[in-house]
Amino acid sequence: MIRKLLVSSIAATTAFAALPAVAQIQSGQAVIQEIEVTSTNRRSQGLADVNAAVSVIGEEELDLIGHTHHQEALNRLPGVNINRGNGQESLTSIRSAVLTGAGACGAFMVAENGIPVRSHGFCNVNEMFDAHAENAERIEVIRGPGSAFWGSNALHGLINVVLPEPGEAGEITLEQGPRGTYRGQAAIGYDQGAFKNILLLNGISEEGYHDNSNYDQQKVSWLYSYDMGDAQLDGGFTVSNLNQETAGYVVGKDAYEDSNLRDTNPNPEAFRDNINARVWTSLTRQFGDWEVVATPYFREVNMTFMQHFLPGKPIEDTEHRSVGIQLAAYRQLSNGANLAWGFDAEDTDGKLKQFQPNPTTGSFFLRNSIPQGMHYDYEVEAQQFAGFLSYEQSFDSGWELSLGLRLEQVKYDYDNMMIDGRTDQNGVACRFGCRYNRPADSDDEFTDLSPKFGLSRALNDNHSIQLRAQRGIRAPQATELYRLQNAQTIADLDSVELDSYEIGFIGAGDNWDYTVSLYFMDKEDDIITNSARENLNGGETEHQGLEVGVGFDLSSEWSLRGTLNLAKHEYENEIISGGTNIDGKDVDSAPNTFGNLRLTYRPSSRLLAELEYVNMGDYYTNPENTASYDGHDLLNLRAQYEVSDDLTVSLNVLNLANEEYAERADWTTFTGDRYFTGQPLRAFISVNWKYK
Repeated sequence: MIRKLLVSSIAATTAFAALPAVAQIQSGQAVIQEIEVTSTNRRSQGLADVNAAVSVIGEEELDLIGHTHHQEALNRLPGVNINRGNGQESLTSIRSAVLTGAGACGAFMVAENGIPVRSHGFCNVNEMFDAHAENAERIEVIRGPGSAFWGSNALHGLINVVLPEPGEAGEITLEQGPRGTYRGQAAIGYDQGAFKNILLLNGISEEGYHDNSNYDQQKVSWLYSYDMGDAQLDGGFTVSNLNQETAGYVVGKDAYEDSNLRDTNPNPEAFRDNINARVWTSLTRQFGDWEVVATPYFREVNMTFMQHFLPGKPIEDTEHRSVGIQLAAYRQLSNGANLAWGFDAEDTDGKLKQFQPNPTTGSFFLRNSIPQGMHYDYEVEAQQFAGFLSYEQSFDSGWELSLGLRLEQVKYDYDNMMIDGRTDQNGVACRFGCRYNRPADSDDEFTDLSPKFGLSRALNDNHSIQLRAQRGIRAPQATELYRLQNAQTIADLDSVELDSYEIGFIGAGDNWDYTVSLYFMDKEDDIITNSARENLNGGETEHQGLEVGVGFDLSSEWSLRGTLNLAKHEYENEIISGGTNIDGKDVDSAPNTFGNLRLTYRPSSRLLAELEYVNMGDYYTNPENTASYDGHDLLNLRAQYEVSDDLTVSLNVLNLANEEYAERADWTTFTGDRYFTGQPLRAFISVNWKYK
């Protein structure tokens, strides 16, 4: 029934659309007032009016960065630490450790124009590559829970890529880099009065630094807006495609410093193919005092990749199709307060297959516990229903109150397409018990409440204070419930809960601005995989930190900006890992310090240059805190020169000092120390032509 209703909603809204036509680099209070964000309540509002730990990378800064991987842009923000994998892969951290595992991606929501790029129960740790960030107008990041408006998966934070407004545009960018890197980018738009549209294109091909690590990626987005007089239509579509030959970890203590190992690929057979498509239309209309926004959407995701990090190197083939609708209504009450309410509904059909084409190699135990052939073949129909309410009011005392509440229900209908149990695909038991266990058909349901309370006040014309208390939630992912191992036949899991408390200060003047956030978060019922490979609600962690972002104009030509992150992430319950009780230990892959500093030089309107210093502190790479990575320091240089009003030349030099470092350091019982090695000094040069 829900699917019919959602399809009807999309069809109706699309029919209406068919009727008419077959952060900023500068600092200062004025600039902050002008920055618009939509991530906090799905409605554009000034950054200075938002009670949330939100950061924005604006169009000018994105143009200067010219990132070939989203890490280069996002890691400039407070609280954000993206570990780059090979090619376009990544692992995310927002006020957290760098999280891994089957459901780790559920801690962060990635959206484009407010539409999540993947369904709530079918996330992937690399899903940021599905968003068209290369052509973005801005990227917004909420640090800390965003569940009051966005629900499950906005546990530790939210990344929202906002594409340019439709309208007149005409520019082409061509770029060349090392090791056969070529990129083309274009924006073509037209303003036809009431109807505006824009086409965004991006394509990149790279041979890769490591052996057999080439990739090709293409993205296309089309957006439109139509003013109907008494209503407004906005919508479009995005399609992204990635074909990647993947390089795995290099193994051995400090292998990233070994010239004989650092550019090798221990897994030349590994690959990833991914296609993601989304289409949406928003209808905005006034009904009396209420402004109502309805956004139906459709999403399709198909991904196939080799799990080169697992014994036997099985291939995972996963797909899901979703139809959904977001609805929100806003009005101002007679007392000046702002009230918003809405609901979300989504219906998803998902499938997963895991197939091992070759016999398992390695120890006698592995060869007799991991069979060749099909490991999993299941289908899941997932439904999400949620309602939310928001209330904001200003008082004569100067305080502003912000309240939010969301009630959400996630349902899974799981259908195993193979033989139930712990056998090979033919029902034959393994000598030591098969690693992979297929549970019987089941229905699972999760209902969660996410409240938010906030207070803010302007202390004077230049400084304000914000106080927040909120809860983040995430329902278990489908893989945590149904891709079981060893003796576990049922994953009896609850939703993960994170309570966050925060005080923030924001200030800006004529030539300076700053943000300071002090937070404490307590996470319970975190889903872990124990030594018996069972998925359990056994994790409790504590997260506290200080985030500082500052900007200062040294003169009319020179400016300085930077971020500093001090954090402590600890295990808070007794868990035995590697024979050690890790209660009180630091969470692995969680540096206590990291940040960056950028010196910008603009001697004229035609020249802009930036020198960036990036610091990554040391961190433990295993829960027992017996293995670690020393951290690194990098320098990047960027410059833009406007040859004419139509032509701009850019230079992007990464790792200027040619530092030997690891993008990610890790440790496992089977391999010991292992690393995704960082690339040496490399330069990219591009030419941008604006033909209208």
